[in-house]
Amino acid sequence: MNLTYKTGHRSDVGLVRKINEDASLAMPDSGLWVVADGMGGHSAGDVASTTVVRALGSTGLAAGLDDLTARVRNRLTQANSAIRDHAEVNQLGTIGATVVALLVAEDGARVIWSGDSRLYRLREGRLTRLTRDHTEVNQLLESGAITEAEAEVYPRRNVITRAIGVTELPDLETRDFDAAPGDIWLLCSDGLTEHLPDGDIRDLLGGADPQTACDAMVRLVLERGARDNVTLIAIAAARTPQEGAAPAQDLDEVPLEGIIGDG
Repeated sequence: MNLTYKTGHRSDVGLVRKINEDASLAMPDSGLWVVADGMGGHSAGDVASTTVVRALGSTGLAAGLDDLTARVRNRLTQANSAIRDHAEVNQLGTIGATVVALLVAEDGARVIWSGDSRLYRLREGRLTRLTRDHTEVNQLLESGAITEAEAEVYPRRNVITRAIGVTELPDLETRDFDAAPGDIWLLCSDGLTEHLPDGDIRDLLGGADPQTACDAMVRLVLERGARDNVTLIAIAAARTPQEGAAPAQDLDEVPLEGIIGDG
């Protein structure tokens, strides 16, 4: 199904960090949106996240979902090598970036991710998380070793188990899902979900256009302390108007393409 997209974006350094280590990318013509988060506590996390989105910025127009996936995987492999080379040359130790990428084509939709940046879908008032966090605490939760209550106070809850640039080859997970007119997707770094539970995200995402929703969510994160960088992209999908028909007034495609946010 042919869809058009209205995209909103917001990134903020927050109230504690001095450098914004997040970076993002929106290429609606290519059916690709990305959020990358430089690993906190490591040197040059901003370099790592920017390397990821710059590599993905050359993805171009694909023939379908599988072709787009192959292009994204190829560029993430290139970024992985570039990050590791940069770390070695500059004697930085381990650096890296989480990544979440939304891919949409006429024949379906897919998310590719590594780390704890997330993709959500809002459909008919129901918010669904389409990714699972690659973190130490989530591994323990999934194994039943700790409870949800214990996870909230787990001292290593921010330890990431996957990221681009950390291993010799990128360790990626994928998930396929359907895309429909009226869907709203949200990609975000963990600086958002640290302060906003899913209920707040659902209410803010469904009550306004994508840019207004992004602005409102970041404003609320700042009110709640913004301990990390926060970056999010919201995308509203609509049916492509038939030739000769007037376009939908509230879901015209936004010509937002290229790197948004400088990492």
